[in-house]
Amino acid sequence: MTRHAPLDDKLSRLLSVDAYTISAEEAVDLRDALFLDAREKEEYQVSHLPGALHLGYDRVKYDLLESYGKDTPIVVYCTVGYRSEKIAEKLRKRGYSSVHNLYGSLYAWKLAGLPLVDDQGSMTDRIHTYNEKWGRLIPDDLGEKVH
Repeated sequence: MTRHAPLDDKLSRLLSVDAYTISAEEAVDLRDALFLDAREKEEYQVSHLPGALHLGYDRVKYDLLESYGKDTPIVVYCTVGYRSEKIAEKLRKRGYSSVHNLYGSLYAWKLAGLPLVDDQGSMTDRIHTYNEKWGRLIPDDLGEKVH
C-alpha cells in the first residue's frame, strides 16, 4: 500500500479502517470490479478513476446499480475516503455483499501513480481536492489542484 504520512495521519482519525477497506494496488487487481465515485458531479467531472460511474453523495443514484448483481465486487471512492465509507455502508445495508471502500480514495490512487481521466475520458493530472484545506494533504507535484 502506498503510504503518505500526512494523509495516513488524517485518515487514521477520520475513517474506521476495517475488513472492507481496500488499497489502490489491491483495487487495481480486483477482477470485474465496479468502481463508484461518491463525490459530487463537479468533482467527478474534473477527474475520476477510469471506467468509474458517478454515484454521488448528497443525491445517491442507486438506480445505477439495478443491472448489477448483489455479489458484484464494488469499490467506492471519494476524495480521501470519508464519503465513500458512508456510501459503502449504505450499499452493504442494501444487500451488496462485496463492497469495498478505497483507502485514501482518489488521493491514494494518484499517490500510487495510477491514472485519472476527465469527463471526456482523456488522461488528466487535475485532481479535485474538495477544498483548499484538504488539498494540503496531497503533494503539489502530483498534479493541478482544483477546489
